[in-house]
Amino acid sequence: MAEVCTIGLDLAKHVFQAHGADASGAVLFRKKLRRAQVLSFFATQPPGTVAMEACGSALHWAREIGKLGHAVRLIPPAYVKPFVKRQKNDAADAQAICEAAQRPTMRFVAPKSEQAQAAALVFRARDLLVRQRTQIINALRGHLAEFGIVVAQGPAHVSSLVRAVEDPAEPVPEIARAILSVLIEMLHRLDGRISLLDREIAQRAKEDVTARRLMTIPGVGPITATALTALAPPAETFKRGRDFAAWIGLTPLQHSTGGKQKLGATSKMGERTLRRLLIIGASAVLRWAARHGAPAGSWLSRMLARKPPMLVRVALANKMARMVWALMAKGGDYRAPAVSV
Repeated sequence: MAEVCTIGLDLAKHVFQAHGADASGAVLFRKKLRRAQVLSFFATQPPGTVAMEACGSALHWAREIGKLGHAVRLIPPAYVKPFVKRQKNDAADAQAICEAAQRPTMRFVAPKSEQAQAAALVFRARDLLVRQRTQIINALRGHLAEFGIVVAQGPAHVSSLVRAVEDPAEPVPEIARAILSVLIEMLHRLDGRISLLDREIAQRAKEDVTARRLMTIPGVGPITATALTALAPPAETFKRGRDFAAWIGLTPLQHSTGGKQKLGATSKMGERTLRRLLIIGASAVLRWAARHGAPAGSWLSRMLARKPPMLVRVALANKMARMVWALMAKGGDYRAPAVSV
């Protein structure tokens, strides 16, 4: 009797679907499992490979099933989709996951421990609060524009919005002024919560040796450094810095054929938080270069002379990602070259 080699598990809130196959890919079973039955079912299976899509709750189930002696593999959903045949349903998804896991060239997502997930929570929470703050600022600016008060975009001009609401001389109806004051109060609360998280991140950056080394890279501050240590997989996961930059999503898309290379925009198929933080850090370096000037003959000065500014930002973020990988993989601090970038 053939032995189960690979099990594809389609995750859900309550009803899971398992698909078992042997080493040749032949189907051995298809089974529905209630949430309470999942661990007891895998406890009865011989040790093998259990594959799941890297989605919500996948890391939790990976840890729990891994404790039972199985080798758990997490696959990006985009890599599973080509294996789904007609009529998408839970059974077809589980079969596609199983088939994808058996491909010799399949790429898997690096698992994370509970501590690593907990360390990343501060950045997820901060991103949520920053988005809410941005929504309130945009709402205030939009509402005031309806009464003829136009204020420039950006958090730097929030004080102008607040003054427009609080100044009785401004043409804002009293009934609207009371409602806008509620939004301003929420804005102040969000600022306080974001500042609290920023202090937590800064404290972590001081205590983490790797984060302190990463902050020696121009454009990498406490938030970016601690985010890299919390969200990035181990450096040994990647063979070179270029692979790490591609994982973040800072490499260009390829449309090449017939030996002709054609590169497009960045792939944006990676860790969004790290990509955004690196681009923000690169933007800070470019602002500094705009005020003080880039060193003559440096890579940055050559790029600024012949490329659009946004392209230079992304290219510099790519360069910073490679530096990050080098420091994480080989240790040491950043050392500026003879001609600084």
